Amino acid sequence: MAVRCQFENSSEIGVFAKLTNSYCLVAIHGSANFLSVFESELGDTIPIVSTSIAGTRLVGRLTVGNKNGLLVPSTTTDQELQHLRNSLPEAVKIQRVEERLSALGNVIACNDYVALVHPDLDRETEEIIADVLGVEVFRQTIGTNVLVGSYSAMSNVGALVQSATPLSAQDELSSLLQVPLVAGSINRGSDLIGAGLLVNDFAAFVGLETTATEISVVEATFGLNKGQGEGRVGELRSAVVDSFA
Repeated sequence: MAVRCQFENSSEIGVFAKLTNSYCLVAIHGSANFLSVFESELGDTIPIVSTSIAGTRLVGRLTVGNKNGLLVPSTTTDQELQHLRNSLPEAVKIQRVEERLSALGNVIACNDYVALVHPDLDRETEEIIADVLGVEVFRQTIGTNVLVGSYSAMSNVGALVQSATPLSAQDELSSLLQVPLVAGSINRGSDLIGAGLLVNDFAAFVGLETTATEISVVEATFGLNKGQGEGRVGELRSAVVDSFA
């Protein structure tokens, strides 16, 4: 089931948190309610880490990560980096990235196998993404949008992209990602999928304004429907827990 929540008065929860199969980052000094939503859903499965990035609470937009690694901008402080290293599973590589397009969460979208990146990203950054996150990297747009991380969300099960994405582009992206891909919206018609949706292989969180129809699309796209899947979700959870135990 996808869970509705908000960060203070904002439904753009993907700006203030980052969710992967092996950890969840949540902006420090947010409301206790926001943190407790993640703790109640994920607390038994993966570590939930309260942190800032570069002194801000824009954790979701400034970082990109998957079960293998986490990339943070060069403005991340030594103290923040040390806190992350102490809090995340040992198997997760953490690296600072010197990149002009420093809002990494806006310009990179990834799951555990594939990353889509902004066409103008540095070559060196592309190599770091491939190395630290252990993914194949493709320079892409979502329709006409270069901010691939803002206009899409993906797991190893499915992907959701902004509603205006042409069918030909959807087919191309789906073949690159090797997962079913659906065009849709979040937060009552918003195309900023990455800002309103946090998803991994066994859980999803959506902004409070997300409609029931949008939630049903999210649950179907990412295989979270209860009827289809408590056993499957349980298996995914177990697999993730086993690999990081």
